[in-house]
Amino acid sequence: MLHYAIVFFVIAIIAGVLGFGGIAAGAAGIAKVLFVVFLIGAIITLIAGRSRV
Repeated sequence: MLHYAIVFFVIAIIAGVLGFGGIAAGAAGIAKVLFVVFLIGAIITLIAGRSRV
């Protein structure tokens, strides 16, 4: 999931440089959502992993 967030971030940067503001904003929004979902999943995995020890 972090990979997809990075891909959308790169797409947003490229679109912003080329002047596609709407596409850049959309890709940046998707990247933010995917990054937050990744962080939540990582935190849940860390907590679940520690409780099994």
